[in-house]
Parts: sequence; structure tokens; C-alpha cells
Amino acid sequence: MRLRNKPWAEEFITSHPEVIIPNPEEYKGNWQRIFGNDHPIHIEVGTGKGQFVTGMALANPDINYIGIELYTSVIVVALEKVIEANTPPNLRLLKVNGADLDKYFAKGDVSRVYLNFSDPWPKTRHAKRRLTHEGFLKLYESILIDEGEIHFKTDNRGLFEYSLVSMSEYRMLLKYVSLDLHANMPEDNIMTEYEEKFSAKGQPIYRLESQFVAQK
Repeated sequence: MRLRNKPWAEEFITSHPEVIIPNPEEYKGNWQRIFGNDHPIHIEVGTGKGQFVTGMALANPDINYIGIELYTSVIVVALEKVIEANTPPNLRLLKVNGADLDKYFAKGDVSRVYLNFSDPWPKTRHAKRRLTHEGFLKLYESILIDEGEIHFKTDNRGLFEYSLVSMSEYRMLLKYVSLDLHANMPEDNIMTEYEEKFSAKGQPIYRLESQFVAQK
């Protein structure tokens, strides 16, 4: 997701290092230094405008959240949202590439990964770019605690079906699968901007929760 260029964005981001961590590689294996506690860390890869991760942080003060977003014009909107929410102490943002997570997190740093409305990359030749491809699953496993989880939402049925197969072939445990999340919406569901948009049009929202299984 890209937005119109904002010439002021870089300076605004730089002026808020308390939210967007400028040197995240320094905290690999020791994110307690940032949050001042040892609460579980959940990350959202591709946090977009930040509605989901901000809502989750406000709803769950005993969990630390980190939103990952690469594009300046997008993460600056998330930054504004965090500031509007009075900068929850359990929320930080990283302006980095989600493909480089192992540069910033060590094994066991993260308890859960959220993937919300990721780019479906529909062409077969682009399959490796899908955030639920085997290569990305291996990346997530390298930073998650043992038996860590991935929670995934999308409006794209093709990507959802691909993800179910990809995770099953990776021998992950599928703990929850919904083909129409809003038909029986959980009370604790926090919607993303895309989720609000697509559900308002009557499109079904697909969701799954999967867990890595320790290999014997």
C-alpha cells in the first residue's frame, strides 16, 4: 500500500524516535530495553495505517506490540494514529522491510505474528513474495518462541487457500479457520482499515490462526 508523497514525512518520523525506533537492530534479543518489561511481543508485518496495531495495544496493555511498515508515506499515517492515541507505552513502530525480520529479532523475541490483508501477489511467478510462502514461514519461525503463532486475515480467497496449503505443508497446526469472520464476529476482533472497507461491501473476510509445532 502506497500513499501520496508527503514531503514532511521523513522529518516528522525522525522527530518521534520514541515511537518509530531509529536503530532497531541494536535491540535484537533484548527488546525489554525498549518496553521496560518482559511482556510478550506481538508484531504486525505490513501494519499499514496502524489502525489494527494501535487498537490491539490499547485493548491489551499486558502485551507489547510492534508494527512493521516499509513505506514512509504509509508509516507516517500510523505514527499520527499512535500519537492521537496518546502513544501507548506498549506500542512501537519499525520502518523496515518485513523480509529482514531476523536482522531485528532473535529466536524467541516474538510470541505472535499478525498478517493482515497482505498483497496477494496472484501471479505464480511471484509466489515467493507472498507473506505466507514457505520462505517467510521459515523466517517467522526463526524469531518466534517455540509453538509461536501466526494470525492471518484477508479478503482474497485465492491467497487464503494458498496460505492454508502452505502452512499445512510446513506442518503447522491450524488452530482456527473462518471463511466468513464477520458472520460470527468475535467480540475481541480489531478491524483494519481494509477490513472495514471490504466488509462494508459485503465481501467475506477470511481468517486463520496457525501454530508452529516443535519438530521431534
